Amino acid sequence: MAFSAFDELAMRRALELAALGRGHVEPNPQVGAVVATRGHPAAIVGEGWHGEFGGPHAEVMALAAAGSRARAATLYVTLEPCCHHGKTPPCTDAILAAGIARVVVAAGDPFTPVAGRGLEALRRGGVTVEVGLCSAEATRLTAPFRKLLTTGKPWVIAKWALSLDGRMAAAAGQDRWISSPESRAIVHELRSRIDAVAVGIGTALADDPLLTVRTAAGSAAGPRRPLRIVLDSAARLPLASRLVRTARECPLLVAVGPGAPPERTAALAAAGCEIWQGDDLDHAARTTALLHELGSRRLTNLLAEGGPHVHATLFATGEVDEAWVFVAPSILGGAAAALDPLPDVRRLCIEDVSHPGGDILVRGTIA
Repeated sequence: MAFSAFDELAMRRALELAALGRGHVEPNPQVGAVVATRGHPAAIVGEGWHGEFGGPHAEVMALAAAGSRARAATLYVTLEPCCHHGKTPPCTDAILAAGIARVVVAAGDPFTPVAGRGLEALRRGGVTVEVGLCSAEATRLTAPFRKLLTTGKPWVIAKWALSLDGRMAAAAGQDRWISSPESRAIVHELRSRIDAVAVGIGTALADDPLLTVRTAAGSAAGPRRPLRIVLDSAARLPLASRLVRTARECPLLVAVGPGAPPERTAALAAAGCEIWQGDDLDHAARTTALLHELGSRRLTNLLAEGGPHVHATLFATGEVDEAWVFVAPSILGGAAAALDPLPDVRRLCIEDVSHPGGDILVRGTIA
């Protein structure tokens, strides 16, 4: 199937629009749509995107923007239009009612009530349907939605910072920040659009973090306030820690093992923490069970901020989907951080390299 240069331009615009919903629409997928006339030259006459969970879908927004110009036009949409009644009516009905003549879809929807049925409903209505333009980009954009839907677990982003000589932390008593202020601002922006952020008890004890979203003066707060999670097998998190002290204002889940002392879990619960107790003695199996628990709550994106043992467990169990690695142009000296040996080497499919504040940020998905 051959697509024109204008087809690609319109679909790439739809992908740009879809990304505007990041952090606002989950657990729904990010979707963008463009309506264009079919004359020579063709012209975009309507744009839309899914802006918030439960709100109008991208197709409906684009059709509304196009108005009467949608008749006999082409609709470009990044995900197969829905054909079922959910929080909103079927998009296929709106498309047919608007008189759209042709629909170009980037990727199919794996959601069972839709999968293929949306395309078929449009074809039955006399609409020309073409699929596959920019499919790789559209599938990547909806990867967290697809993982949650197919595995029942959230998309896991592993984030860490290290020096040029492989150190992940400075010596005790020194400045604990390796990365630049600009890099840390990027992390807070990332937190503001994910559902949960997790650290191990070692990081919680060493850094006494808050794990909240903090923005620069004058900047807008992000759309989400992530659930904070501490992986703490023996319930060692101090009641005086900043995490526990703020548990009533910002949700905190402490994930403990079957051998956690009852008096410790009771004290943490009394301080406002939610306690999740895994029943498996194996740490890796318990971590996987926690991911299923988060998935059952429809949490779509989890940010794992460390430390090295948490990352090692997630990598060893194949649970990491994406990595954000900050490399600071500094040499701290001493022994480099070492992760436990992995059963096989995992490679990063690099999607972007940038230089915030002089650091190097490498982002990509795990092959």
